[in-house]
Amino acid sequence: MFSLNHAWKWPVCPLLAALVGFLLSVEAVAEVRGPIPVVVTIPVLKDLAEQVGGPHVRVTSLLNGYENEHTYSPKPTDLVAVRKARLLLEIGMGLEVWVSSLVKNAGGPSLRVITTSRGVELIHDQADVHDGAHHEGEAAGNPHVWLDPENVVIMLRHITDALIEVDPGHTAEFRSHQAAYLQRLEQVRKELSQRMRQLPDRRFIAHHSAWPYLAKRFSLDIAGTIHLQAGIEPSAHHLQSLIEKMRKEKIKVVVSEIQLSQRLPDLLAKETNAHVVVLTTMPGGVAGTDTYLDMLRYNVLQLAGALEAAS
Repeated sequence: MFSLNHAWKWPVCPLLAALVGFLLSVEAVAEVRGPIPVVVTIPVLKDLAEQVGGPHVRVTSLLNGYENEHTYSPKPTDLVAVRKARLLLEIGMGLEVWVSSLVKNAGGPSLRVITTSRGVELIHDQADVHDGAHHEGEAAGNPHVWLDPENVVIMLRHITDALIEVDPGHTAEFRSHQAAYLQRLEQVRKELSQRMRQLPDRRFIAHHSAWPYLAKRFSLDIAGTIHLQAGIEPSAHHLQSLIEKMRKEKIKVVVSEIQLSQRLPDLLAKETNAHVVVLTTMPGGVAGTDTYLDMLRYNVLQLAGALEAAS
């Protein structure tokens, strides 16, 4: 007997395919006319993209302010966000080792990946290789470039240029936002530089190698580092050598981060009668640090206060 189910199968598939194609085309047109969908790897890039893009961008950060960029593992929602994005902003230099596979698995043909650290003068230290291996095409260097406000000038330029390329109709607005933000950034940098000039003792022990750029900008002295390589526990010998150095040289401040366990900084502080100051490498990591400028102020002022108190 002739089956009605079979009779209706052949026209439904073409109709369904046509309907899906129509809906996708409508969605694509809507995206072009609406805010640019942007995905960023870490919160500092979200803030910078929103500062320049204003109402013309819709930015999703894969990490929040409490997460560790070295140990992060992408979630299913990240795949969806990347699939819809026109731009993906990263720091680069092996900081986000998980990005390449995410882009390969979810990135569409129109997705542009922008490495915002390109052109920054890198600092090379003993923790250059954060995941234990160099990556082809990447310059070896400490990737925490955003902690120097001068590097943010370069990063902001890359972001602005990328937004203009995707949405040239708002070029003047993007350039105006960029210029206004650079003025605010310079004002904060001068304010903080003036504050740091008053410090009698500029030495501290770092939890991990996140702070060379900040230290260089504000003439601070990193006397030692607990974690020489991200994800690898320091040896007992290394910890003991740091304790002996702190006692001998009277180093009284240990800089840690809210994104990391406080166990080892607290151990060193207990053994040497030092003070642990907990900073944040990400906007939003500590209350009152929702923007990059808030985070920069918080870190520098908290560190200055700790160094003064220890003198």
